[in-house]
Amino acid sequence: MNGIEKITARIETDTKSEVRGLLREAEEKAEAVRQQFKAQAEDEAKAAAEAGREAAKRQAERLESAAHMEAKKRMLAAKQACLDEAFASAQKQLLALPDEKYADLLARMAVRAAKTGHEEILLNAKDHKRVGTQVVSKANALLAGAAEAPAKGGKGKGLLSKVVTGAAALLQGTASLTLSDETREMEGGLTLRDGNVEVNCAFETELRVLREDMAAEIAAILFA
Repeated sequence: MNGIEKITARIETDTKSEVRGLLREAEEKAEAVRQQFKAQAEDEAKAAAEAGREAAKRQAERLESAAHMEAKKRMLAAKQACLDEAFASAQKQLLALPDEKYADLLARMAVRAAKTGHEEILLNAKDHKRVGTQVVSKANALLAGAAEAPAKGGKGKGLLSKVVTGAAALLQGTASLTLSDETREMEGGLTLRDGNVEVNCAFETELRVLREDMAAEIAAILFA
C-alpha cells in the first residue's frame, strides 16, 4: 500500500469512526428526548388522571347532593299529600254522618257562632232539605238551655260551657235562630247571618282555620 492509499484509508477510517460517533451521539440525544417526552407524557397522564378523579368526585358529590334534595322533596310531598288526605278524609267523615248526628253537629256549630240568638242559619240546598228544621230546633234548644244555666247557678259542660261564659251574656234569654230560605254553595256546615253580618262556618272553612291553627304542629310533622 503506497502513501496515498494509506492516507485514503486513514481518512476513511477516521470518517467512519467520526460518523459512528455522530450516530451514537444522535441516538443518545434522541433517546434523551424520548425519555423526556415519556416522562412528560407520564406526568401529564398522571395529572389528567388526578384531574379526572377530582372531577369525578365532584360530579359524584353533586349527584349525591341532588339525589338527597330530591329525596327530601319527595318525602315532603308525600307527607303533604298524607296531610291533605287526612283533612279531606275528616271532611268526608263529617259529611257522611247520619242525619241525627249531622244535625247535632250543625246545631252545636250554630250555637258556638251565635252572638244574639236572632241569627239566620243558611245551609247548602241538600242539607236545607235534609236537616234544616232539625238544626234550628236543636240549636235553639241548646241556646235556651245555655241561657237558663246562669240563672240556675248551673255550670255547662263542653260546648255549652263556652256558650255560658261567652255568648250567653248577649243572648239574654233569647233563642230565636231561624232557617233562611236562602242556601249557600258549600260542601257542608253552615253560615250564620245577622243582618249584614255573616259568620262562615262551612266545613271547608272550619278545617282550613284548624289547619292554620295547627301550623306549628304540621310544620313539625312535615320537616321532621
